[in-house]
Amino acid sequence: MRQSFLFTKTAKNISAEEKSTNAQFLIKGGFIDKLMAGVYTLLPLGLRVFNKIENIIREEMNAIGGQEIIMPSLQPRENWEKTGRWGTMDDLYKVVDSGGHEFAMGPTHEEVVVPLLKKFVNSYKDLPVYVYQFQNKFRMELRSKSGILRGREFVMKDLYSFHLDEKDLDQYYEKAKVAYFNIFKRAGLGERTYLTLSSGGSFSKFSHEFQTVTPAGEDTIYICPKCKIAYNKEVIDEITECQSCRLSLKDFKEEKAIEVGNIFKLKTKYSEPFGLKVRLENGSEGPVIMGCYGIGLGRLMGTVVEVHHDAKGILWPQSVAPFSVHLLVLGKEKELVKKAEKLYNELIKKGVEVLYDDRDDSAGVKLNDSDLLGIPFRLILSDKSDKTESIEVKRREGDQVELVKQAKVIDYLKKELKI
Repeated sequence: MRQSFLFTKTAKNISAEEKSTNAQFLIKGGFIDKLMAGVYTLLPLGLRVFNKIENIIREEMNAIGGQEIIMPSLQPRENWEKTGRWGTMDDLYKVVDSGGHEFAMGPTHEEVVVPLLKKFVNSYKDLPVYVYQFQNKFRMELRSKSGILRGREFVMKDLYSFHLDEKDLDQYYEKAKVAYFNIFKRAGLGERTYLTLSSGGSFSKFSHEFQTVTPAGEDTIYICPKCKIAYNKEVIDEITECQSCRLSLKDFKEEKAIEVGNIFKLKTKYSEPFGLKVRLENGSEGPVIMGCYGIGLGRLMGTVVEVHHDAKGILWPQSVAPFSVHLLVLGKEKELVKKAEKLYNELIKKGVEVLYDDRDDSAGVKLNDSDLLGIPFRLILSDKSDKTESIEVKRREGDQVELVKQAKVIDYLKKELKI
């Protein structure tokens, strides 16, 4: 993509209300635009990052048998009455049409997915089933802050699993844990993300969160240094030692963290109200056991920025970066521009994702913007480098600059980018 083609621009100054690092850099860099508190537009660069994250999640969900669907955001009141949540869920957005019909703007989709599956699942032979979606969620979040970490409208991947018995649920639950760790590792958060025990389990003492350690976190967790399991501060009063290795609580490490995912064993909490049952092998009827597994994509994107940045801007991991290479031409000489154009076209032909800064701006503006955007590799073609028929190559993360011969730069990048 040519940078001159982008309708968005970088910004030097943004609202003083934006205190979080992710909001500051994503807005300044033209990745997102704030419509109002907790509601953002994904701009072209931001959407490229978002799509990378979505595809990582999709691949891992497909790998554990997930079937992708898209369910409606607008949900009938009657379904929410059946589960008892119409009157008890404080952050539920409710709307009424001109005919007096009441609806929920879906903050979650148990009230949709269960009656959906009831139409197709009748026998023990139909189970297990795993369905997931990427869908807008709406929650009346009164303290919308921290950029895209906490929103009123946001996209979530939610997977729902349906099982014949608890043993099958337990086995799938462990597969989901592995898939989640794969997702966070691929997104550049692996070493900082911990399986965390939290309160809120409907049928067990604990539920499970995935927490990424960063000073920007709103949660406090305590990490067992031996088995690497963490505990949310809200459950520490209930335990004195690690539930896995029995190490004493006094040896745990306290950290601030951001919740980037959660998983729950729902059992029959939502299948029973809708009468979701199956015919068993012996001819009798049995309940369907459920699990649910959520990841907020915007929250994950914001967490990557909170973890991967410096004073100048973002340092995107290659796996989620909007582009792999940022090509800058510093100079207006026709021959220099011609070489930059040629290199740009060659990179595209070789399958390299490249943003070409062809704007009529100063070297300082281009270099500062490049730091802000955080694309992993920067190529600079200038009068100075061209005299030696070379190109300056610099990783965004680090200060070392290499001079690579123009004729060799494609091979260099193919090796570094593993393409």
